[in-house]
Amino acid sequence: MMKKYDAIVVGAGHNGLVTACYLAKSGLDVLVVEKHDYIGGAAVSLELYDGWKYSNCSYVCSLFRPEISRDLELYKYGLQVIPYGGGGVLMENGDHLAALSDHDAARQEIARHSKKDSEAYDRYSANLMRQCKFIKPLLMRTAPDPTSFKPRDLQELLYLGKRFHGLSEPEMYEMARFWTMSVVEFLDEYFESDVMKAWIAGTGIIGTALGPCSPGTAYVLLHHYMGEVDGNIGAWGFARGGMGSITKALADCLKDKGGEIRAGSGVENILVKNGRAVGVALENGDEFYSDTIISGMDVKRTFLKTMETKHLPDDFVRQVKRFKIRGSSGKLNIALDGLPEFPQLPEGSQVTRGDFHFTDSVERMERAYDDWKRGTWSKDPYLDVLIPTQIDPTMAPEGKHYMTVFVQYAPYDLADGEVWDDKNREAFAESTISLISKYSPNFRDLILHKEVRTPLDIEEKAGLTEGNIFQGELTFDQLLFNRPVPGYAQYRSPVKGLYMCGSSTHPGGGVMGAPGANAAREILRDMGAGRQTGRQAA
Repeated sequence: MMKKYDAIVVGAGHNGLVTACYLAKSGLDVLVVEKHDYIGGAAVSLELYDGWKYSNCSYVCSLFRPEISRDLELYKYGLQVIPYGGGGVLMENGDHLAALSDHDAARQEIARHSKKDSEAYDRYSANLMRQCKFIKPLLMRTAPDPTSFKPRDLQELLYLGKRFHGLSEPEMYEMARFWTMSVVEFLDEYFESDVMKAWIAGTGIIGTALGPCSPGTAYVLLHHYMGEVDGNIGAWGFARGGMGSITKALADCLKDKGGEIRAGSGVENILVKNGRAVGVALENGDEFYSDTIISGMDVKRTFLKTMETKHLPDDFVRQVKRFKIRGSSGKLNIALDGLPEFPQLPEGSQVTRGDFHFTDSVERMERAYDDWKRGTWSKDPYLDVLIPTQIDPTMAPEGKHYMTVFVQYAPYDLADGEVWDDKNREAFAESTISLISKYSPNFRDLILHKEVRTPLDIEEKAGLTEGNIFQGELTFDQLLFNRPVPGYAQYRSPVKGLYMCGSSTHPGGGVMGAPGANAAREILRDMGAGRQTGRQAA
């Protein structure tokens, strides 16, 4: 007789594993099913070249909620995040802007480019932190349904109202403007130098099918700023051993609590009977049963690819189809025979010990976006470049290095009938390598191996529709009670017993874990388990 589980989670990405860990911690018999023969989704570490370990998709750690790490005691399972210091912009004129952690040194460095910008930087940081302080407590709370008269929804709306009315009148106006502004409009209110605005604006476009002048990109900047490492807000770091260390720790935690993972075959169909989810049918023919199915896949894959739409309301299906998940970026992972030289940087510079860029004006960034709109990859792309092995030597042999390059922009669908074949994939990679080589004369000669990931590759290998790293755009129309669909923003679906826990749900994408923890809390509440997983009161 086929075993029946208390809960089945579809997808062993970080959110699915977080949900599974919390459910197993509450004493439930949990099964996680995963398409690939490895776990991790977009948070993986794979060795594709002998001796080198790549963070193949996500590549830096900051957003993962510390509440979750503490609750699940992930340090016991080897998770270690190493903060990095440094970063900046290498400029076309041979100069650079260094990002420095020391406050006075940072002010002096900014003053080299603009005294006005140096004086404005503290005001900018304080105002951004004020936005961050407002939104951060909402990350681990279930978004209220503003059309509902249920006591919990009314309580949450009251909570939001109190927080908003706790602001001064100017702060209220500023917040209302901020959520719909472009990142350029926001930065223009503080800074005058092109390089200063370009340095910060990149965070507002990463992973987003919008340009720096597009409304809504100011919030994307804030979304990236809300992370922390060792209690330092806005700081970033490397998970020792690559991003797969996060999902490995979660998987070990799950197994330690009695959970089970079956990898190597994806879900062909979510089984529904009499309006209720009853199990999953895998591509290899296996079937597993449970009254509680939780999908870590994005909303389009869940409801349009692995379910028969006859089980769903027509209006719900229409809204899922309208949900914006657009591919806009690619990735290169590169094994290097040594450390690249950047002659324009002074000896001992910390720039290459963090994330560094080559786009020194917002105009160049917008032109890169214009290429995407025309259906091709950017000829002068915005690159987010890191060399993790300077801080984490476990990712490459001694004396060798690993470089991760996030590339903005690259469309999922190419124009003029072109497809992502080997020729176009190589041309896309060459646009990136050529740009880096302009600043590093020995870079090309150091390349031993490269992995190229177009949006199509990210979709196929990480299970993200169109390669969208957030499982859906982070624009205001797709946040809070609108994410993913109005009326279904509380991790439940129209099918009884079927839940969502992926980044298509509140509070959105990045390796954060909050959607997984929030979903687990709602599932346990429905089950009457009486256990709390987050920081929200019952």
